[in-house]
Amino acid sequence: MENEALLKEVTAKAQVWLGEGYDEETRAAVKAMLDNPDHTELIESFYRDLEFGTGGLRGIMGAGTNRMNIYTVGAATQGLANYLKKNFASLPLISVAVGHDCRNNSRRFAEISADIFSANGIKVYLFDALRPTPEVSFAIRELGCQAGINLTASHNPKEYNGYKAYWSDGAQVIAPHDTGIIEEVNKITNIADIKFKGNPELIQIIGEEIDKKFLDRIKTLSLSPDVIAKHHDIPIVYTPIHGTGVRLIPASLKNFGFTNIIHVPEQDVVSGDFPTVVSPNPEEPAALDLAVKRAKETNAELVMASDPDADRIGIAVKNDKGEWILANGNQIVMLMLNYIMTTYQERGLLKGNEFIVKTIVTTETIKTIAERNNIKMYDCYTGFKWIASVIRELEGKERYIGGGEESYGFLAEDFVRDKDAVSAMSLMAEIAAWAKDRGMTMYQMIQDIYIKYGFSKEKGVSVVRKGKQGAEEIVAMMKAFRENPLKTLGGSPVVMVKDFQSLTATDDKGNVTKLDMPCTSNVLQYFTAEGDKVSVRPSGTEPKIKFYMEVRGIPMTCYADYDKANELADAKIEAFKKDLGI
Repeated sequence: MENEALLKEVTAKAQVWLGEGYDEETRAAVKAMLDNPDHTELIESFYRDLEFGTGGLRGIMGAGTNRMNIYTVGAATQGLANYLKKNFASLPLISVAVGHDCRNNSRRFAEISADIFSANGIKVYLFDALRPTPEVSFAIRELGCQAGINLTASHNPKEYNGYKAYWSDGAQVIAPHDTGIIEEVNKITNIADIKFKGNPELIQIIGEEIDKKFLDRIKTLSLSPDVIAKHHDIPIVYTPIHGTGVRLIPASLKNFGFTNIIHVPEQDVVSGDFPTVVSPNPEEPAALDLAVKRAKETNAELVMASDPDADRIGIAVKNDKGEWILANGNQIVMLMLNYIMTTYQERGLLKGNEFIVKTIVTTETIKTIAERNNIKMYDCYTGFKWIASVIRELEGKERYIGGGEESYGFLAEDFVRDKDAVSAMSLMAEIAAWAKDRGMTMYQMIQDIYIKYGFSKEKGVSVVRKGKQGAEEIVAMMKAFRENPLKTLGGSPVVMVKDFQSLTATDDKGNVTKLDMPCTSNVLQYFTAEGDKVSVRPSGTEPKIKFYMEVRGIPMTCYADYDKANELADAKIEAFKKDLGI
C-alpha cells in the first residue's frame, strides 16, 4: 500500500507545477502524472528536489522537482548567478563560459542558462555548438571568466542530462564555493525568483577561435614528434559514440601529425539518442563493437573511443592471438603515465620537481612506477576536481606532468582542469607510434609494465539501486560494511581498513591513525596482507554503489606468465565478490 503521506506531499508539489508560471508542455506532463492511477512516475518526479550537489546537477529529463528541466536548470543557474554576484561584487563585469554536449535538450538548457546569467548582469561566452567538456574548462581560464557551466550527463544513458559548475581556475567547484553555491541554489524556492528574460548584449558567441587556441596548446604536449613523423600512417580507428569528440579529436590527431585515422561513419552522427549503442560509455565493451568491427575490416592497430562529452577515453588493443580486447581504466592511466615518465627520463626533461596524481581507488601500480622513476605521486579523492585541487595547491612550486583515475579519465596538461579525452587520445596515438618504433604492440606494452613493476588486476562492480527505495538500500549497505568490517578477502587477512568518512585508518591490531585528507568522504577501503585493495563508495552522480577490487602479489616475470596471472586474479576477484555479497 502506498504511503499516503508521501502521496499527499508529492501531489501538493505537483499541483504547484500546474500554475501559469510553467509552460504548457510542462503543465500537460504534470497533469498526466496526476491523472494516472499508477502513481509511480508522480512519486519519482516529485518525491524530492533534484539536488544541486558538489558536482552540480544530474538526473533524468522530464517534468518535476526531481527531474532535469528548464526550471531545475533555471534555479541552479539563478543560484549560481547570485553567488557570483556576492563573491565578485567589486568587479565591473562578471563573466562566465557556457558549453554543452550532444544530449537532447543540452542546447536548450545552455541557451536558457545564458539568458539567466545575462539577465543578472553577467557577461556570457556561449559556445556556438556542442564542445568537449575540457574545452569549456580551457575557455574559462583563457577568457578570464569567474565561472562556467557545461550541460552534460557525461556517459549516462540517453534519458539523463546534467549541469557541471566550474570555478575561475577551470576546475569543478570545491569548498568553500561548493557549499556556498548550494546554499544560494536552495534559496530559489519559486520560479518567480528566476530571471529568464535574457540580455542579448551580454551574450557573446564563441567557437573556432577558442578551438584553435585549445588545439595549439594540446600540440605542445607531444613528446615524440620524431616518432610520429616515422609512423604517421599507423591505422587507428576512432569513434565519438555520437558525441562531441567528433568536433575536435580528429582535428587534434591531424594536428599531431597522424594521417590514417579511420572513422566509424554510423557513430560520427551527432545524436542524443545514441542510436547504435545501449549505453554511450567507453567502459562498456558493447559501445566499442562497431569500432572493433571497423578495425578488423581495416587491419587497424588501435581502437579509441570517447564518451558523449569527450572527457573519457576508452581503447581496444590486439592481444598476441590477434583478438581485440578492451584495456581498463587503470591500464589506460598506466600506459599514459609510464610513457610520459619514461620519455621525460630518456629525453632529459626531468628537473626534479615533477609530480603525478591518482585517485585513491586507482591502481597502486602507478605508485610503484612513480617511486621507481623518483617522481612524486599524490593520492586524492575520486573525481577530477580533486586532481585539479592538487594542481592548484602546487602551482608555481612543482610541475604537474599527468594524472588520472580508473574511470577512464586522464589529464596530461595544467591549462585544463578536468579530464580531457582530446589531449589523452592525441597522446595515446603517440604511444602507439612509440611502441611500434620499439617493435612492440600496445598489448606487449601493458605486459612490460607488469613485468617491470609487478602484476595487478582490477575489476569494478557497480550495483544499481534506482529511485527512493534504491537510495535507502545504498545507505543501508554502507552502514552494514562499517558496522561489520570484513576480516578476510579472498582468503587473505585484512590488515588495514581506511574509513574516509571518519578519516581513520585501523590496522588488524586495532591501532587507529588519522588520515590526512582535505575533507571527509563516504568511502571505505580494505587492504589485505597480500597487497590487495578493495574500495567501496556510493556514486555521487548515479544511483549505484561502486566496488573497486585490485588484486596484487601474483608473480609475472615474462609474457608467458600473463594468461596464468589473469586466471589466478579472476579467481581471487570472484572470491572477493562472494565475501562482499555482490
